[in-house]
Amino acid sequence: MPQTANPGRIAPVFCAIDTIELAFAGRCARAAAAAGFGVKLGKEFFTAHGPAEVRAILPQGTPLFLDLKFHDIPNTVAGAVRSAAAAMGPMMLTIHASGGPAMIRAAVDAAHSAKQKPWILAVTALTSLDTADLRAVGVNEDVSAYVVRLAKLAQENGADGVICAATEIEMLRKACGPDFKLVVPGIRPKGSAAGDQKRVMTPGEAFRLGADHLVIGRPITEADSPEASARAIAQELRETAAA
Repeated sequence: MPQTANPGRIAPVFCAIDTIELAFAGRCARAAAAAGFGVKLGKEFFTAHGPAEVRAILPQGTPLFLDLKFHDIPNTVAGAVRSAAAAMGPMMLTIHASGGPAMIRAAVDAAHSAKQKPWILAVTALTSLDTADLRAVGVNEDVSAYVVRLAKLAQENGADGVICAATEIEMLRKACGPDFKLVVPGIRPKGSAAGDQKRVMTPGEAFRLGADHLVIGRPITEADSPEASARAIAQELRETAAA
């Protein structure tokens, strides 16, 4: 049985671990768990190692965000959601909202059939994209309009929430209401470099705007000490909450 997600523990932050190095991935997962964070694993790690190592690197009870961004015909996506839920017990799974209404509904229905139901979170516009990038692939809307349109499509078809940039939190709360989950990557603690993320914000700023959960990767995994970095971020969040 999977021993990853813990329904009684909802982590505020998920550490994005994008590596194929098992020992280092395990170290980062332990650092995240010690700070009270969950772990996000995506295509790079999963493709290299599969479900068994996803389970193996996670400390007992650590919530898992499995970020595989499923996008295929509805039946295939439904099968993928069922398989992922059974094999790894994630708290969150991602799909592409651009897969359309039937695909979104198939993912949601498959999640509801799981013994331990994962949240289905829709991806709208990747945080590495801006309006010029969207136009290059034939989307003649600015980023904000595109994000809102796909978020509402996801909500109407049963998704639990979306992955969104911090700068989109307020408009998505207005468009989708207070109960729709907003999980926010592109987060950089004070003093961190933006990297290839074009729409970024600090953890405290994002939570003040109303984010439900944050995703923080390189500021932890590329630090000299992932353990110290995770502790510092947790302290930053405590100070923000106390302010």
